[in-house]
Amino acid sequence: MRGIVAFLVAAALQAMPVIAAIVLHELSHGYVARALGDDTAARAGRLTLNPLAHIDLFGTVILPGLLLYLGLPVFGYAKPVPVDFRRLRNPRRDMVKVAAAGPLTNFVLAAASGAALRMAMAAAGPDPGGLILLCAYILEASVTVNVVLAVFNLFPLPPLDGGRVVAGLLPATLARPFVRIERYGFLVLLLLLYAGVIDRVTGPLIDALRRALL
Repeated sequence: MRGIVAFLVAAALQAMPVIAAIVLHELSHGYVARALGDDTAARAGRLTLNPLAHIDLFGTVILPGLLLYLGLPVFGYAKPVPVDFRRLRNPRRDMVKVAAAGPLTNFVLAAASGAALRMAMAAAGPDPGGLILLCAYILEASVTVNVVLAVFNLFPLPPLDGGRVVAGLLPATLARPFVRIERYGFLVLLLLLYAGVIDRVTGPLIDALRRALL
């Protein structure tokens, strides 16, 4: 019983940085797309801080809870903000900016959380109170969640953000066949995750960034 209560408390505390990370990640895609000529996300009502507009049952609730239960780094995803790349003023160039906006937002959130954590602990001195320790736990979780989300999404595989960045940077003759991978992207992603390829590629970078920010 005590273990269940501890898990529920940890889940509640982790939920705040997870939801903030994935909602702001998606919002950044939508806002940058609108600034570059595509208002699809705005017309769909997705440019809002209301998490209910972005929550995906599996990606926002079940997956983070399962990772927390298994003691693995917690991250998740929201419903993708709709973007019509054909409506962008310069589709290939602007696609890179829209895709990069999400991971960049998470890097900024991770850096801000790390700075806030260091300042809070320095101000608290050698004997921090319970409220400071609670805030420290949430801020540390925010660093981890945002770093994992940013690095994972930059993996160069469509439909991840990194795949869209690569597609926008490749010459058109190479970009077209590369984009076709997207129809199989989720299956390929699952296979790479199962084989441990993504963890071997992204793990060292995630650990290095966490250590630097914490």
